[in-house]
Amino acid sequence: MRQPTDKTVMHSYPGMVAIVTARHNGQDNVMAAGWHSYISFDPPIYGVAIGRERYTYDLIKQSEAFAVHFLPMEQATFIQQSGSFSGSHVNKFDLGGMAFDRGLTIDAPILRDAYVAYECQVIDVNTYGDHDWFVGDITQFYRDDDLFLPNGLPNDSKLTIPLYLGRSMYTTTGDRVEKRVDRDEM
Repeated sequence: MRQPTDKTVMHSYPGMVAIVTARHNGQDNVMAAGWHSYISFDPPIYGVAIGRERYTYDLIKQSEAFAVHFLPMEQATFIQQSGSFSGSHVNKFDLGGMAFDRGLTIDAPILRDAYVAYECQVIDVNTYGDHDWFVGDITQFYRDDDLFLPNGLPNDSKLTIPLYLGRSMYTTTGDRVEKRVDRDEM
């Protein structure tokens, strides 16, 4: 039975982990971010929460740009490494064997294995508790169209999307069960 508690209860998982990249002064880094969201469709704006102690934090603060990526389940080890090691001590791209190209509108790394990626130019930064929320105009989109159906949904026979459960554990959606709820059913 549900009971009141004085402890902080974090329940946002399972969820997709965004992989954030940034570059400043010749230094590239990559990190995993569990707290991220679209903020606006038109214009396209995306936000990500980053702890001020993170190496990527300073790179984004100085460059005023970042990229957001989504990787398939086959890259779960890289996703976990990106959130477990500090870029100030290890080159996480080399560690995970992750290739990248430079962005078209920003200088951040764009991961070749990402099935979706966004280049973002910072337009706002706000502090909330122990994280800062970086908000960026999406200046370039990337998508591997071969992994999506004509209606825009992921093609489950070609793309397995990892969902983070917490405690270094990942799952997927498994067999998709779809239910459309029409207005007349509400």
